[in-house]
Amino acid sequence: MSKFQKGSALLVVVAVALVASVSAFGGSSSASATTVAVTAGKPSEFKFTLSKRTVAKGLTTFKVVNRGFIKHDFKIAGKKTPALATGKTATLKVTFTKAGRFTYMCTLPGHAAGGMKGVLVVK
Repeated sequence: MSKFQKGSALLVVVAVALVASVSAFGGSSSASATTVAVTAGKPSEFKFTLSKRTVAKGLTTFKVVNRGFIKHDFKIAGKKTPALATGKTATLKVTFTKAGRFTYMCTLPGHAAGGMKGVLVVK
């Protein structure tokens, strides 16, 4: 084997090791966080509007604002915001570790039954 071939082989080994280490420590672009804007109480009092209905696995930040006339909260994957008065906001961070369909809702009495619920898809 010539010096050139040995050097090329070493370069390939180093490149493969680098790629493997980046993958092992989550250095891929899919590890980036997702932000979803959630509007409660608009277009009608008992509705949610989400800026995204599908997100990737990993950290998702929900930025919730109440544009309705009464208090609302937002619950997904076992986490919940406080009840928000008109015009108030809250941030909810959820890490989705598996793909699936996750129900979200307002937990105040009668709100989910009135239509404040839906499904977020995690891929």
